[in-house]
Amino acid sequence: RNPTVDLPCSVDEVIDGADAVIVSHLHPDHFDEAAFGLIPRHLPVICQAGDGGTLTDAGFDATELVATTRFRGVEIQPVAAAHGSGPVLERMGSVIGLLFTADNEPALYWAGDTILNDDVRATITETDPDVIVTHSGGATTKGTTIIMDIDDTIEVARCAPSAIVIAVHLEAVAHAPVTRAALRAVADAAGIAPDRLRIPDDGDVITFSTGDFNG
Repeated sequence: RNPTVDLPCSVDEVIDGADAVIVSHLHPDHFDEAAFGLIPRHLPVICQAGDGGTLTDAGFDATELVATTRFRGVEIQPVAAAHGSGPVLERMGSVIGLLFTADNEPALYWAGDTILNDDVRATITETDPDVIVTHSGGATTKGTTIIMDIDDTIEVARCAPSAIVIAVHLEAVAHAPVTRAALRAVADAAGIAPDRLRIPDDGDVITFSTGDFNG
């Protein structure tokens, strides 16, 4: 079954207090039939170019993110991502990564469903984010990796030695075989401490402030 785990809290708790919903792409492990049924239609929905029509037809107030957009004091910038390589790319379709910046807040780069490629490396180098969120489950299709795996996650941490990396998309969908324990073991062997590479459990909340990066 997918997902392979239950939510650690109620759907109402997930939605409560949300200002908007950001949909990176419409694969069912990101926005499934349950989401179409449960997300309140009054919440703004921000999505990648090409997905707005589907969401609007479903009754959502959808805005396609085609350039940097400011939303309630936060700048949201779409950046390049690749959900695989070679012939698999056409099957998987387009995806985006996102860079979030706001005054007096740490910069956060959410890489999303992407492999580690030159575009992702360039985003890290050029934007110098404080926090990087990676999808590190190592999912494959037809023998081709379609998101980051353990080695990619370790390389991200090395490419951004001043950033905190948060590895997610683990142990929740059947096609992502990397486990938290396996990733932690390799990171420990590579000398990447738990405070540099965070591997949250389901339901964990991680909070940062500018003071965490300016000290």
